[in-house]
Amino acid sequence: MSDEPVITSYAKAPNRTVTTSGTTFAYRELGPRGGIPVVFFGHLAATLDNGDPRIIDPIAKTRHVIAFDNVGVGGSSGTVPPTIEQAAEAAYRFIHVLGYDEIDVFSFSMGGMIAQDLIVAHPGLVRRLVLTGTGPRGGKDIDKVLRTTYFDLLRAALTRSDPKEFLFFNRDTAGKRAGKAFIARLQERTTDRDAAIGLKAFQTQLRAIQRYGRSVPSDLSTFTMPTLIANGDNDRMVPSVLSIDLHRRIAGSELIIYPDSGHGGIFQYHTDFAPRAVEFLNR
Repeated sequence: MSDEPVITSYAKAPNRTVTTSGTTFAYRELGPRGGIPVVFFGHLAATLDNGDPRIIDPIAKTRHVIAFDNVGVGGSSGTVPPTIEQAAEAAYRFIHVLGYDEIDVFSFSMGGMIAQDLIVAHPGLVRRLVLTGTGPRGGKDIDKVLRTTYFDLLRAALTRSDPKEFLFFNRDTAGKRAGKAFIARLQERTTDRDAAIGLKAFQTQLRAIQRYGRSVPSDLSTFTMPTLIANGDNDRMVPSVLSIDLHRRIAGSELIIYPDSGHGGIFQYHTDFAPRAVEFLNR
């Protein structure tokens, strides 16, 4: 096995599955094996095909990277959990069956919410944490995500665009260009692509985020691991002020806010952000 070439391109990472407690998880892994893996937690409606290769590939040059489908999404079996806490427990089962008792986490949007609940339930599991485009449990206006999402789904349908162009990026010239470039990057994998999320699963995830936004806040003072927080300055899905709130509540955390960008600020500024993420994760 050690003679196998190391895959560092997410577009070429093979699909794998593992089963635990009756659930089959679909996942991809790349990068050199050994050490603590970097596990990617994806956004609302994300499947394995929603990872940005311009962020994953640089990390996979030096680190073992694992991306997975949440329960009931893409190639994973089962039904989408109705709460973020339950999604976190499912993620824990996946990590546990792979044999890891310590991981680094790279999370975006809903993935950051799941990651926070994972840490609350399993302190000591996460060594280093990256939270991007996300907010804390009980964060102000997170529960408005349904209205924003459905509005942008309609706008996208009327213009025959990908909804992420509206949800993740500003509608100025730079944002429109970044959005189209991002969508194009997600098409770089041409074989063995994942199944898109179903409507019922999507709606269940949306309601789970809404519940999370309306819940009692978690005690983030218990988060003692090195944490990197990043967002754009105009996040319409998870308000940018919540990234500042996370930074204030997680002692010693680092914060990056990109100018003139939205929910997908890290994708618009990937040439700056990816090296910073690599450096942070490799410290």
